[in-house]
Amino acid sequence: MKVGDIKKIAIVGSGDMGHGIAEVAAMAGYKVNMYDIRQEFVDKGIGKIKDSLAKQVSKQKMTQADMDKSMANVAGFTVLKDAVKDIDYMIEAAPEIMDLKQKIFKECDEFAPKHAILASNTSTMSITKMAEATKRPDKVVGLHFFNPVAMMLLVEVIKGNKTSEETMNVSTDLALSFTNFRGKMVPVRVHKDTPGFIFNRLGAPSGMYLSYLLDKGLVNPEAVDAKIRSFGAPMGPYETMDFSGLDISFNGAKYYASTLSPDFAPRSWLIKKNETGELGKKTGKGIFEWVGGARPTIDMSKADPNFDPMDLVCIQVNEGTKLLQAGVAKSAAEIDLAMVHGGGRAFGPFALGKGMGWDKVAERCEAIAKKTGINWYMPTETLKKGNISI
Repeated sequence: MKVGDIKKIAIVGSGDMGHGIAEVAAMAGYKVNMYDIRQEFVDKGIGKIKDSLAKQVSKQKMTQADMDKSMANVAGFTVLKDAVKDIDYMIEAAPEIMDLKQKIFKECDEFAPKHAILASNTSTMSITKMAEATKRPDKVVGLHFFNPVAMMLLVEVIKGNKTSEETMNVSTDLALSFTNFRGKMVPVRVHKDTPGFIFNRLGAPSGMYLSYLLDKGLVNPEAVDAKIRSFGAPMGPYETMDFSGLDISFNGAKYYASTLSPDFAPRSWLIKKNETGELGKKTGKGIFEWVGGARPTIDMSKADPNFDPMDLVCIQVNEGTKLLQAGVAKSAAEIDLAMVHGGGRAFGPFALGKGMGWDKVAERCEAIAKKTGINWYMPTETLKKGNISI
């Protein structure tokens, strides 16, 4: 199978990620069957696509004819069997619940044509476990887009334990065929199935550090975000947590605690936020207030002079060396490519760490481990030896 053989794609789930993926697929000329469990969810997803494209037309970045052509490529479904019966490729974009994902993969395996590739947009979970629910594990792959799909360029292409090279090649080429409103999308291969893959895996320990600091009352979230944004970042880390959803942070922390280390277990502040339903933008309140869904106002004059963003960089470099040692990524440059295009930043952590010096990065990681009592931050042998080429 080659990417040219793909004519119709099913998107399972019409939420933020699902309708975003459907949008870029439809823009690329593919016929898209978008499925959800209720018609109102499907209609809302299609409405979101229409609104997004109409905004581009109003900005004269797309013609009305192109918008009409893209919208004509999208069809809605509430019966999964009908949505996948004549497809060439499926992308699951359901909630991060493994039992639910395995159920979807089992049903899609039963109803989709035998040649069809089944992909998951999961941000953290095992592609291998999803493949176990099917009779075509060689055709199961991760295709992880980033939110908002219409603006973020990175697509992680994740190899499960039994994913074939043909499936990886077709999926990489499919990602390359997509263009969003910022440009051509950038696929990065994840060569081994591991929790969090590349981008979110590097974000997990730095997120754990930020959670620790907040839990201990050592930082003011607005002051940290102001400091990070003073370096040109479009959004600070605490606002990003709110934007993505504190339920996502909570479930991710639990998943990493069960798959990587108990060190990742959710901190008390995060548990409390989830218990009270203060989940960030989606509920109007989280770490910050989101009045009417509008972004919180960050007072840049409050930037924390004592917070050093290089702590986060050092943590990410150390985590990156773990991925290199495990064969998840082939090079530091590959990891930096993912971090640049997944986070909208100018430089990846390895490029920044190299400028600091690998010995200094290792010393910083060891100091953070001792300060927090979290052994996960101890530098790897690869980092201590400086055995990194970029």
